[in-house]
Amino acid sequence: MAKNMLEYSKELLRKVSFDVKLFKKELAKAYQHLMEEEVEELKKWVITNFGTQYYLNPIYVIK
Repeated sequence: MAKNMLEYSKELLRKVSFDVKLFKKELAKAYQHLMEEEVEELKKWVITNFGTQYYLNPIYVIK
């Protein structure tokens, strides 16, 4: 069964969590591909698992 984008984003973020700058870049990309409810869930997950230093506020959009 294919993973949904939210679960894929969480897995990717776990893998890049060694580098805060890279983490934030990937988090911004994830925000672009998720629905609004999923973005809220991902925000809570980031703060719970990694703390506020990994959180993006406001949500930046990379183009």
